[in-house]
Amino acid sequence: MSIQQDKIAKLVERRASARLGGGQKRIDAQHEKGKLTARERLALLLDEGSFEEYDMFVQHRCTHFGMERQHFDGDGVVTGSGTVGGRLVYVFAQDFTVSGGSLSKTMSEKICKVMDMALRAGAPVIGLNDSGGARIQEGIDSLAGYGEIFERNILASGVIPQISGIFGPCAGGAVYSPALTDFTLMVKNTSYMFLTGPAVVKSVLGENVTQEELGGASVHASKSGVAHFAADSEEEGIATIKELLSFLPQNNREEAPLRPTADPYNRVDDALNGIIPDNPNQAYDMYAVIGSIVDEGRFLEVQRDFARNLIVGFAHMNGRSVGIVANQPKVLAGVLDINASRKGARFVRFCDAFNIPLVTLVDVPGFLPGTQQEYGAVITNGAKLLYAYGEATVPKVTVTLRKSYGGAHIVMSCKQLRGDLNYAWPSAEIAVMGADGAVNVLYAKDIKADPEHAQAIFEEKKQEYVDLFSNPYQAAQKGYIDDVIEPRNTRWRVIRALEQLRGKRQDVPAKKHDNLPL
Repeated sequence: MSIQQDKIAKLVERRASARLGGGQKRIDAQHEKGKLTARERLALLLDEGSFEEYDMFVQHRCTHFGMERQHFDGDGVVTGSGTVGGRLVYVFAQDFTVSGGSLSKTMSEKICKVMDMALRAGAPVIGLNDSGGARIQEGIDSLAGYGEIFERNILASGVIPQISGIFGPCAGGAVYSPALTDFTLMVKNTSYMFLTGPAVVKSVLGENVTQEELGGASVHASKSGVAHFAADSEEEGIATIKELLSFLPQNNREEAPLRPTADPYNRVDDALNGIIPDNPNQAYDMYAVIGSIVDEGRFLEVQRDFARNLIVGFAHMNGRSVGIVANQPKVLAGVLDINASRKGARFVRFCDAFNIPLVTLVDVPGFLPGTQQEYGAVITNGAKLLYAYGEATVPKVTVTLRKSYGGAHIVMSCKQLRGDLNYAWPSAEIAVMGADGAVNVLYAKDIKADPEHAQAIFEEKKQEYVDLFSNPYQAAQKGYIDDVIEPRNTRWRVIRALEQLRGKRQDVPAKKHDNLPL
């Protein structure tokens, strides 16, 4: 064998060794936990044969605590680029088989390199997290590495889509990078996120809690809202990431790709004409409305199990990506509260950053009352949603289906928040409050002064109020509603509005940045 052939053989051998990460024994241990390896995850995510790996031979530089005697090529993270559905993405996947995926300085440098490349190329970056946290042996170097990653998350925010998949532990400072990205996906029973683990909770508070109870996927998907998606398996999680990417543009200067559809843009649905119950206090399912108006009924919901009184997610309408925001009458009557406001505001701001038009379906009786909400700053949190809609410059089409009362009417993309086209169904009720509450405020003295006829007075005044406000026409007369539309025509009316708004341009005052009510 020639010297050149010998060198090539050694290269091939070293590549094969690097692909084994911490070795076959640790790979087997990963599989025994029901988890895939970093490379197996990337193989599922990326188009076959598209992965271009970087820094395969990087090794840590630590010389403390015996670390100088143990080196692995790649040093616990696999980084590179590839394609998903033919579109360029940059990726990093932490390798738990190497030092538990703990972050070293060189590992952070690898991650920062692909983040920098993604930003320069204008392509999404996807991080697959499976790490025990900072590499303790490296001390401050590991913490500095996290800081470098976080700064890049911040710089890339609103410029390129950032997606985090949590496929194992993610604890301590490591949780902040996923929290800074646009979307976080977790896997039930095998992934968790928390700042302080069960042992610390036990020692400080005396509270016994498991990792799953403290920071599992179900907790963060339903209680905290940290996780935008919770998958039953890693395969399902990666499929969800791929589906999510299909709705997103490559960067903030592009539009999302058109998705060919055989669903006619002018399709009507007679079922919508009868979906609103005669009883104004009776619920109906907003998912039925969404499914009726979007292409093929396909809707990718975001934060499905969190603040379920507000629905947010992505769909296509006539092949174009749209962000859907809708009140859900089946949960808390569709009222807005702290969590729903936060959820909606973040989603609206993402859509605005990445040129995704907003379609808002309104049936909101107001904000949830009570001391818990007021003490929890529902004012500030409600202002987040108001602010998000008010600052958004993407096309905004709003359809009021039934109730739209008080401050909640304003918050849900009203005309005064620069809503482009605002429609209403004939069943819409646009007012400061409902008829019962309004009569009790306006005619309290009259009712109290004549107790014998109190009920008759109440019913008479209530009917007057209903005739005046429990319809969309007063708002339409003043131009606050652009048109009252037949429910069955909602799909093609919204699509036509979106087509009209494709060339929308809206200037905003020059500023360093805004001061969102946080």
